[in-house]
Amino acid sequence: MANTSQSLRRAALLVSAVAVLGLTTACGDGSGTVSSPQTQSGTAAPAGGDPSADGSGTAVSSSSGSDTATGTDSNSSGSSTSTSSSTGSNTSTASSSRCHTSELRANVGDNDPGAGQENFPIILTNMSGRTCTVRGFPGAAFVNASGTQLGPNPVRETSSTATTVTLKPGQSAWAGLTFSNPEISGAKTATPTTLVVTPPDEKDPLKVTWTNGAVPVSGNSSSVRLTVFSAGTGA
Repeated sequence: MANTSQSLRRAALLVSAVAVLGLTTACGDGSGTVSSPQTQSGTAAPAGGDPSADGSGTAVSSSSGSDTATGTDSNSSGSSTSTSSSTGSNTSTASSSRCHTSELRANVGDNDPGAGQENFPIILTNMSGRTCTVRGFPGAAFVNASGTQLGPNPVRETSSTATTVTLKPGQSAWAGLTFSNPEISGAKTATPTTLVVTPPDEKDPLKVTWTNGAVPVSGNSSSVRLTVFSAGTGA
């Protein structure tokens, strides 16, 4: 009986110990189990845009959502698109209103010499029945009777600012053609028969008979310079 009672007592103690151990273990696992879903829930809430949640996730989500909702980025993008669209529209308008070679007549005005420089206006006149525009530099080259270019391409005066010149039928615009007097500069010369002029943004040229004598084609101070178009005839 004593042995049986002692065995029962040991069994009871063992059961109690196991129960206590199990309870302790359960509390630890329970804490982990509860903590884990709370962390996941807390992470999920900001991702859903919960305004009451905090943390970096909220900021990212809110910022992203705000940009999309308020159109901060979209408006910026839209503004760029609008500008691009507007630019495209302006380009289209400018293209449609630009004076084409077939609508223009070219001639060279009188020389206005000064300080060892020869200065000629290249004049384009609107011969069409519509209003059109020119803007920027002309293309220009001196050629001989066989069509061979004399000298290098003229240099553009980058200090001159381009403006859009509107030409009603019969109106003119002019661009300056300048070079140093060869007798002063000592540049080698040739006498062209023609000045080939190409209107801005056009590919087809106009030909003007050159009657102003020799022009510099190589050597010191042989550059021929061009300015942008301005309204009038340069007279």
